[in-house]
Amino acid sequence: MKTLLRPAFTLFVLLSAITGIAYPLAVTGIAKVLLPDQAAGSLILRDGKPIGSTLIGQHFSDPKHFWGRPSATSPQPYNGTASGGSNQGPLNPALTDAVKGRIAALKASDPGNKLPIPADLATASGSGLDPHISPEAAAYQVERVARARKLAPDAVRSLVAAHTEGRQWGLFGEPRVNVLKLNLALDAQGS
Repeated sequence: MKTLLRPAFTLFVLLSAITGIAYPLAVTGIAKVLLPDQAAGSLILRDGKPIGSTLIGQHFSDPKHFWGRPSATSPQPYNGTASGGSNQGPLNPALTDAVKGRIAALKASDPGNKLPIPADLATASGSGLDPHISPEAAAYQVERVARARKLAPDAVRSLVAAHTEGRQWGLFGEPRVNVLKLNLALDAQGS
């Protein structure tokens, strides 16, 4: 029995050291050298302090800001420790009620807006943490933000265009707007 336990225990300790310590350290080290921003969480700093990440959405409700895609996390929106969708199917009355409520809130915030409401402003993403909205969702909000900030709508549209990211490597995904970056650019203008 002793001849079986000693090699098994030795192998267990060796593999634990390799897979639990050496491999994570190597991968982290390589990531910090090749992709330092991403390895650090893609944080956005202001005065040396982190104010957010380009990878996790934040809750904005002020009419002066663009609003992101709704979050399905709880107990608060964009809770990174509770990442996940609502898991409600299209026939679930709770999902229908949530979407109707979001549409009503969007219409109430900008009653004169006759544009169709983009789906990403009424439905949560699978992770509940999506930091991006579609260019259409940003365009839907331009008039409200411009009015609240007393800016020309064309100036706000220019900011949206400047913060619209294309497809990754020109092939993957859809064009998107990072809500936090766009709102920080608006705040930097001081309006």
